[in-house]
Amino acid sequence: MTDEKYMREALKQAKRAYQLGEVPIGCVIVYQGKIIGRGYNKRNTSKTTLAHAELTAINKASKKMGDWRLEDCTIYITLEPCQMCAGAIVQARIKRAVIGTMNPKAGCGGSILNLLQMEEFNHQVDITYGVLEDECTNILQTFFKELRIRNKMEKLEA
Repeated sequence: MTDEKYMREALKQAKRAYQLGEVPIGCVIVYQGKIIGRGYNKRNTSKTTLAHAELTAINKASKKMGDWRLEDCTIYITLEPCQMCAGAIVQARIKRAVIGTMNPKAGCGGSILNLLQMEEFNHQVDITYGVLEDECTNILQTFFKELRIRNKMEKLEA
């Protein structure tokens, strides 16, 4: 299935974040069967709130397309987007979002809010949920489990 193929590519991006010690969130943007933008979470590495996977991928895709409008594109995201990223997806006029796992604490693609489909905006995004959900959930759970262990060890050493 095509959605699974591209979500696997988003998971590869999440693994890049994981290797940096970042929360493992990955994203790819696809246009006419080709990946035109990739991104992974780099907030701590880049020391900026704006270094989210989606924003990086949108930037790269816009440069590739030569336009800020990504109207016929699909974005694949391992974790439901936050309010900033959901807003950027709407602003970029991305046609479809495929979300791996939901984010009940900060998600704005259906968990807390659904900014992607608000009728009040001039653009709504088609959403597909749960593609490779187990894999997307597992990488996050493993990361946070390891982080808690690391933090506990650091406290013991202090």
